[in-house]
Amino acid sequence: MSGKQGMDSIPKRPTYARIKLTLHTQERFFGPGICELLEKIQQTGSIQAASKEMEMSYTKAWKILNRAEKEMNRNLITRVNGGKNGGSSTLTEEGLQAVRDYREMEAKLSEEADELLRKYESSFT
Repeated sequence: MSGKQGMDSIPKRPTYARIKLTLHTQERFFGPGICELLEKIQQTGSIQAASKEMEMSYTKAWKILNRAEKEMNRNLITRVNGGKNGGSSTLTEEGLQAVRDYREMEAKLSEEADELLRKYESSFT
């Protein structure tokens, strides 16, 4: 069979483009994972609670946080060491801005991808 012959019985599913934005220098340092981790830190007030919600090891959470802060040359979170009442973490203003900007870039890329798909859709549907 060639072309669309014999395919009338197959239900047509919507086609969409999915873009994954990651920022790199020598290695990847900011993407959907670190952005979600930062959002969860802001929600929970804790790196440990945030990493647990994401089913990520606490060690990995620290590793990606440290890499992002090093590559961006800024503190993304403020850490308060534990003690009698336990520790806590919150996003710095720079961390909050990084999350906002990353989410905005994601949204704009998604819009562009949708526009490109509409332009070239006949080749894929």
